[in-house]
Formats: sequence, structure tokens, C-alpha cells
Amino acid sequence: MARKCSLTGKKGLVGNSVSHSQRKTKRVQKPNLITKRLYIPEEDRTVTVRLSARALRTLNKKGIQKFLKEEGITL
Repeated sequence: MARKCSLTGKKGLVGNSVSHSQRKTKRVQKPNLITKRLYIPEEDRTVTVRLSARALRTLNKKGIQKFLKEEGITL
């Protein structure tokens, strides 16, 4: 399974680790993903999604129905 947020599409970034002597080696910055079960009261069902911590905060603030509508996502 890819390390990608299923709601926002956020995925890892690739860059360089730079040492004191300016040697550069590749590194990956992985997203902070959480597996979460969400209850959708309008559909009366529970879905399991893998989402980023930022998406979870936004979801808690706006509500699941409004968040999905704005993002154009159907579960």
C-alpha cells in the first residue's frame, strides 16, 4: 500500500540530507499517516481510511460531510 493520504492525496517528498561537509545523500520525508475508522451518519456506515494528521484535523473542524463535498470525494 502506498504511503499516500486517501482524502487529500498528500504523499512523501524526496530531497537531500546535507552533512556539515556538504555531502548530499537522498532522503524521503514521509507523510504522517493514520488509519482511522470514520462513521458517516448520512449513509449510516463506517469506512476505514488512511489519512494524514492534517486531514484529520480539518475533518474534525469542518465535519466529514462538508470536507468530502469540498474535496469532491465519494467513499
